[in-house]
Amino acid sequence: MADVQAIILYCSLFISLFFEVFLLITYLEVRGEIKLEDERSLKGIANFPTTTVIVPCFNEEATVAATIESILALDYPEDKLSLILVNDGSTDSTLKVLNSFKTNSRISVIDKKNGGKHTAVNLALEKVETELVGCLDADSFVTPLALKKIIPYFDDPKVMAVTPSIKVHEPKNILQHIQKTEYSWSIFLRRMLSSLGALYVTPGPFSIFRAQVFRDLGPYKHAHMTEDMEMAMRMQKNHYKIVNSHGAHVYTVAPATLKGLVKQRARWSYGFLNNAIDYKTLFFNRQYGHFGMFIMPIATLSLFTSLIMVGNVLTGFVEKGLNLATRFRAVGFAGKLHWPSFDWYFLNTGILPIIVITAVGLTLFILYLSLKLADGKFKLHRGIFYYLFLYTFLVPLWLIKALFDTAFKRKVSWR
Repeated sequence: MADVQAIILYCSLFISLFFEVFLLITYLEVRGEIKLEDERSLKGIANFPTTTVIVPCFNEEATVAATIESILALDYPEDKLSLILVNDGSTDSTLKVLNSFKTNSRISVIDKKNGGKHTAVNLALEKVETELVGCLDADSFVTPLALKKIIPYFDDPKVMAVTPSIKVHEPKNILQHIQKTEYSWSIFLRRMLSSLGALYVTPGPFSIFRAQVFRDLGPYKHAHMTEDMEMAMRMQKNHYKIVNSHGAHVYTVAPATLKGLVKQRARWSYGFLNNAIDYKTLFFNRQYGHFGMFIMPIATLSLFTSLIMVGNVLTGFVEKGLNLATRFRAVGFAGKLHWPSFDWYFLNTGILPIIVITAVGLTLFILYLSLKLADGKFKLHRGIFYYLFLYTFLVPLWLIKALFDTAFKRKVSWR
């Protein structure tokens, strides 16, 4: 049994190490490209495509006004930008807030019975007549230059969708500061996946599409409560190019409670796993390049390897705790307190410690690159320390729930 556990642990560490090295090699290959993108974004835009932004809302009275104001404040020609606000059967004052914007000629408001986010967006898509279309969740806010940072990527006629960089809006507690650092990691990851042609999600906060995508591939689906993942996988299946604009910043309100965080992340993990099952024909299929051969298999395996590695860490802590408790019961506090000493002779040079140290070192280096890419420079903040010491122990909470819900075919809710 011990041998089997060791093999599983080694395989998990190898997969993690392989993926980290893969990301670093990708970064080294594209860092010049990233610099050119930053320089290009400072140049003027010759052509501004007509664009519609859809804002689906369900009980978002507290944030939706700020969301709409942020869109109206975009540095973009007014005659080229329109908004469709959709009230998806809210039971609070969301509709009243939306109607307060009806006097703006660029804004139209739709009120419908509750049917879920995908039905709200699809109803709005039927009314879209512009070249580009995007969606912005009603708890998210765009920066004034976000759309201008995205538009140049559409100069490439093969590009069918552009995703932004998402950050946490005004983190206040420990959980939100952890998510702030996690989102920086995601910014780096999505930029690397973009270069590999392997993005598997077009996030609800301000992903911009050519309207042609929905005419060709159809509207959003329920897709296990993660329609943005399913759309990206559908686009990948049809060889539609998705890229990421790391300079287009969007801020979103992160869950402030453990219950809210676990529910959100369990839904994401559940949605990814079930959409991956729906699109299993893409796995290990050379026709889909890095996306099919590496990224989707590794992303799926990571759900399990993360649990294995965290479980191993927790098991080690428990064993040490039990050993200390046994020793205390046997001899009490024996001997004098002294500073711990270090002797190179007793340094563990086994293969497992070396792999673990290498993996941790690469993780810290990638985190450094992530924070630098997300903020333009590296700056220490408390969220980094919260992330390093607490995030690992939070992940199993939603992974176990997602795997349990998938195994027993349980339905998940949005909130």
